[in-house]
Amino acid sequence: MKNILSLDDFERAAAKRLPSCIFAYVEGGTETNSARTANRKDFGLYDLVPRMFKDVGIRNLEHTLLGERYSAPFGISPMGFCGLTSYRGDLVMARSAAAANIPMVLSATSLIPLEEIRPANPRAWFQAYLRGRLDAIDPMIDRVEKAGFETLVITADVPVVGSRENNIRAGFTAPLRPSLRLAWDGITHPRWLTGVLAKTLLTHGVPYFENGDHVRGSPVISPSAIRDFTGQDRLDWSHVRHIRKRWRGKLILKGLLAADDVRLARELGADAVVASNHGGRQLDYAVSALAVLPELLEAAGPMPVFIDGGFRRGTDVIKALALGAAFVFIGRPFNYAAAVGGDKGVAHAVALLREEMDRDMALMGVCSIGEIDRNFVRRRQLR
Repeated sequence: MKNILSLDDFERAAAKRLPSCIFAYVEGGTETNSARTANRKDFGLYDLVPRMFKDVGIRNLEHTLLGERYSAPFGISPMGFCGLTSYRGDLVMARSAAAANIPMVLSATSLIPLEEIRPANPRAWFQAYLRGRLDAIDPMIDRVEKAGFETLVITADVPVVGSRENNIRAGFTAPLRPSLRLAWDGITHPRWLTGVLAKTLLTHGVPYFENGDHVRGSPVISPSAIRDFTGQDRLDWSHVRHIRKRWRGKLILKGLLAADDVRLARELGADAVVASNHGGRQLDYAVSALAVLPELLEAAGPMPVFIDGGFRRGTDVIKALALGAAFVFIGRPFNYAAAVGGDKGVAHAVALLREEMDRDMALMGVCSIGEIDRNFVRRRQLR
């Protein structure tokens, strides 16, 4: 990984390592990819204002999140199918986050039972896609609690799955349908074929969607199985109220972009929200979280607002923190890093981002995360 100098480099390397259909699943957005593109583009709306002649000889990136002290102000977003991009990918993320002392959120569409993840990372969070029925919600909450998770993240922005045309064009389906095209895609990527797929099948058998419900879901590779999304479009605020009363741990709502929704989350007792458009993978042209962050913060009051979507550089993280975000979560780059180098790849990705932030803070005249505020960022004047 000596030539991996930035998080973007991991994406280019992963494009060569992964079968095209699997890379397309991770990389793509929805429809025209406008929401995904805006996530990156909107960082260009803000410039940094450095301060000079500051003693920055000792710098510290540590940051507190919901009472826990972490080594950096960024963590790993929930991502599905990690077990198809790297061997035992969900465990790779959990172990790597624990080793780096950053938060990690396990996805509901992960391929390793959540009961196996928590021993690898006792501080991991769990993200759920819930159906709008109490007879489905309650058993899932019971399972997450029994496994020992203390933080539950409810994703709000998937009542239905977005129109991911790029997946269809690339030959990706969920579950994967065996075909000559899929076989050729695997054969032409031998490192993935032997290091991920064959190793998984020989050691653990066909992976399943393990955590979408309180019981095991469908197999990941099947000619006929269908994933069941029924009922997710019936989830509403009454269910959030019920969950808040039942769940004794920390509750976070992810995927909010409207101030009124953030206000409701605060009133119902959420511990925090994640401003997010799902990486541009759900509603095309959904506004970027960065663009609406100021109004979400006003609605949130004392409730923390986290953010994800398009973060690739240390300066991106600093801009979000300066605008008032309490923490930043990053998805695709860590997925690519695991695909390229497993645990070492994720560790390298974390180190690169930490090094960028450390350097940027020195150049800005800042020694600690707590010093970063609105005075260090200016909205660019359009000419």
